[in-house]
Parts: sequence; C-alpha cells; structure tokens
Amino acid sequence: MEKWKKIFNKILYPPIWLMILLTVVSAVILPIVFVKGWEESPVAYISYIIAFYSVMILSTFFAEVLPKRYKEIKQKVYDHPLGNKYMTDAAFKVRISLYISLAINLVYSVFKLVSGIYYSSLWIGAFAVYYILLSVIRFVLLHHMERKKDAGTIEEYRSYRISAVLMMFINMTLSGIVLNMIVQNKSAVYSDVFVITSAAYTFYILTVSLIDLVKYRKYKSPVMSAAKAIRFAQALVSLLSLEASMLVQFGEDEAYRRVMIALTGAGVCIIVMSMSIYMIVRSTKEMKTLL
Repeated sequence: MEKWKKIFNKILYPPIWLMILLTVVSAVILPIVFVKGWEESPVAYISYIIAFYSVMILSTFFAEVLPKRYKEIKQKVYDHPLGNKYMTDAAFKVRISLYISLAINLVYSVFKLVSGIYYSSLWIGAFAVYYILLSVIRFVLLHHMERKKDAGTIEEYRSYRISAVLMMFINMTLSGIVLNMIVQNKSAVYSDVFVITSAAYTFYILTVSLIDLVKYRKYKSPVMSAAKAIRFAQALVSLLSLEASMLVQFGEDEAYRRVMIALTGAGVCIIVMSMSIYMIVRSTKEMKTLL
C-alpha cells in the first residue's frame, strides 16, 4: 500500500521543472491542433492527455502546495535586500517592471520586423517600428527616472510630459499605418506561429495593463501614471494589430475588413491622442502649481 501511495504522490506532485515544461508544451501544442484541424489525430489525443495532466497537477499545486510555501517564499524574498526593496518600494517596482516590459517589447518588435520582411508586409513592418518607438519612450522614461530620481515631484511631471509628447508624435505614425492598411488592403497568408504569437503577446500586454490599472491606482506618482499610459497604449495597438492579422487570416470580405480596421484604428488613435493631450495639460498645470 505504501509503495502505491508513493507512486501516486510522485504522479500528483511532480518536480516544478516538469510542471512548467508540461504547461508550456500544452500551451504550444493545443492551439496548433485546433488551428490545423487535427482534432481527431493521434497528436490531438496525446495533447489532450498532457493538457489534462497539466491542469490536474497545477490545480493540486495551487490548492495544496503553494499556500503552505507562500509564507516561507515571501519571507525569503523580504530577507534579500533587492527583494525587500522590490516588495516595499513602489517606485523601484515600477522601474523593474518597465525594464522587463522594455525587454519583452524589444523582442516582440524584432519578431514583428522579421515577420514584416518575411511576408513582404508594409503594415507589419510599420507596427514593428511603432513598437520600437514605444521602446524608445520607455527608455527615455527610465533614463529620466534614474537621472532625476531624487529631484522630487516636479521632475516626475517633466518625465510624465516628455512621455506624453512622444506618445503624441508616434500616434501620427499609427494613423499613417492605419491609413495604409485601409488604402492598400493587401492580404497575405500568415503562419499559425505568427498568429498565435501575436495573440499570446496581446493577451500578455492586456493582462499586465489591467493589473497595473488596479494595482498602482493608489499611488499618486506621475511616473507610474506615465508607465501605465504607455502600456495601455501598447495594449490597444496590439489589439489592432491582432485584429488585422485575424481578419486577413480568416476573413474573406475585403469591404468588411476595411470597415473594421478603419473603425478600430480610428478608435485607438483617438484614445491614444486623448491620453497624450490629457497628460500634457495635467503635467503643465501641476508644474505651474509646484513652481
């Protein structure tokens, strides 16, 4: 009996690395199965088994193992100087978040740029340039934060305003991209990897953007507000890019595609421009009050 119990425990509580590996494999294989129409193939049945097992062990881990280790893990984080600073210093946490987001955004920009060249697609390449420009804004914001981090609120508002002005300028680039997509209306067949990667990135950036809106709303830092605005703009543009890719991949009515891209593109451009104007007006007003 003890032997079977040990075997059962090993199956139900595998090593962390195996849990992560199985989860990643499931996340990659399942979308491919459905996109390719392999629902009745042996690959599909294997992927279903892996996915079911992954969900089972993850559910067990989060329900039983994680709560028991939460306090221990949290204490270890607080005991480490950097971990303690990250957990207690909201401004430092935002800077780290911006660095991570900058790195992810640059990787995705390169992916878009390579895809644009591979598919000979002007609008995909243009989106890559837009993401690179967003990365430049993040870099400027980070650089300004590091250089002026002890200078006070007025310097934060200067960083806030610089970010808003740059967002306004690159919004003109976005308007040009949308206009080109409507006028040219060229379609191409994209790979499943391209569509899945675009969807995964859009899901990531939307999730992170929503978490930021809830998590950091209690802080009155202009730099945090700028970081949230940049990320929210990026999430909107990612949605537009994904919509265009999906319409090209699965839509057949060209007129419908033009209308949807025009409406969504106009909406995104108006929202980003409105945010930029609001940020400029607010920062100018606050700086006049503080001077």
